[in-house]
Amino acid sequence: MKLKKVMNGLTYEVVKGNGDLNIGEIQYDSREVKSGDVFVCIKGYVTDGHKYIDKAYKNGAAAIVISEEVENVPDCTVIKVKDTRKALAIISSNYYDNPSKKMKIIGITGTNGKTTSTFMMKSILETAGYKVGLVGTIANYIGDKKIPSHRTTPESLELQKLFKQMVDEGVKYCVMEVSSHSLYLDRAYGVKFSEAIFTNLTRDHLDFHKTFENYYKAKLILFKNTINSVINIDDKYGDRIYEDALGTKITYAINKEADLKADDLNIHSRGANFNITYRGQTAHINLNIPGKYNIMNALGSVGACLCEGISLEVVKKGLESMDAVPGRCEIVTKGYNLGYEVIVDYAHTPDGLENILKTAREFTTGRLIAVFGCGGDRDNTKRPIMGKIGTELSDFAVITSDNPRGEEPMAIINEIVNGVEKDDYKVVENRKEAIKEAIHMAQKGDVIVVAGKGHEDYQILKDKTIHFDEREIISEILDNAQ
Repeated sequence: MKLKKVMNGLTYEVVKGNGDLNIGEIQYDSREVKSGDVFVCIKGYVTDGHKYIDKAYKNGAAAIVISEEVENVPDCTVIKVKDTRKALAIISSNYYDNPSKKMKIIGITGTNGKTTSTFMMKSILETAGYKVGLVGTIANYIGDKKIPSHRTTPESLELQKLFKQMVDEGVKYCVMEVSSHSLYLDRAYGVKFSEAIFTNLTRDHLDFHKTFENYYKAKLILFKNTINSVINIDDKYGDRIYEDALGTKITYAINKEADLKADDLNIHSRGANFNITYRGQTAHINLNIPGKYNIMNALGSVGACLCEGISLEVVKKGLESMDAVPGRCEIVTKGYNLGYEVIVDYAHTPDGLENILKTAREFTTGRLIAVFGCGGDRDNTKRPIMGKIGTELSDFAVITSDNPRGEEPMAIINEIVNGVEKDDYKVVENRKEAIKEAIHMAQKGDVIVVAGKGHEDYQILKDKTIHFDEREIISEILDNAQ
């Protein structure tokens, strides 16, 4: 492929060499560069790609794309652009023949609910007869084919490659989680969304965004590049998104008047029943996932699908055919006759923890027992907040380690405990032992919520990452106890 072709749509200056040479692949990691490749210098928070120009050149780079002045220009084609992150997104799209333009892309953003909403939408769209791709936290999917996911939204090069695979395999709709990081870092730059769903906005990622206003503005980027916005106006930021978003807009809510509304809610331990009303049409939904917030996730998914012309009848069938989402309010004791339940949930924010505990409380006849911690090398201001929420909303809490990463687990736990105002808790640093402690104290009617890791099958320690699947651990503990 010609370099000029992959640079199409960009304003750039050829600092040195031939701007129309034949090239190999696109790379932003100098270690991956091979003879004939283009190396794009991405400036990150840990390092700067401009520092690795010599390494990329020695590995055979035919062209290097920069955004800063370079003292020692290598003996190859060098192209300067204003922003290499945006350039990488456009170059990658061009390289893979602009695959996002050959599908309808539906983006979902918000602090919580993105993953569950993508699975709901995938089920509805497949029920409507479409082949669907999914990009998200748990995994990426092309139809039924599961592809490992390393981050919520891939870097633009990997994202465009995934889009290309989807197009080649006949995908008509791609449903994707769009994280605030990815929006701020232009990973989805240049992608035009057919639908953008706003789920909610609560405290998270302030270690990265620094202020809540920055966090909001990052989320808003999605709603500046969509044909239609589907907005939760029960959330206090919904009205602001509605004002700031471009394109057509529809609203959804439980508590307020909205274009799409849910009422007659009945939430139980195995799911939720409710009615949805849209433009004079009503349908009764039997959802297989419990929780009021999952009804909200369903509403956003329904709204986007209705905007795509899918009938309410198909929407109902698609939602009702979907089982639990891995690690999202997932009851892992269905195969056991224990008299109590254990739920695994990804809740790792104050709002997420509050939601899952309030949901579990709705169908708990005995005690509600919470097992939770906080991740290391992340926003530490939420730790005491989660300590307060986790202990206030449960009858007993076991505070433990999560993914400590580079921090000392007990240092994190001590910050969580700083927010605790009750005595009904216990600290057990080892997460497996903490889960075991909760299970051993469980009695008939109790519900245990193990929060923080959900679908993850690993634990990130200071010096290594170990296999750690809470569903496996819980089964092992229960099997050994019988």
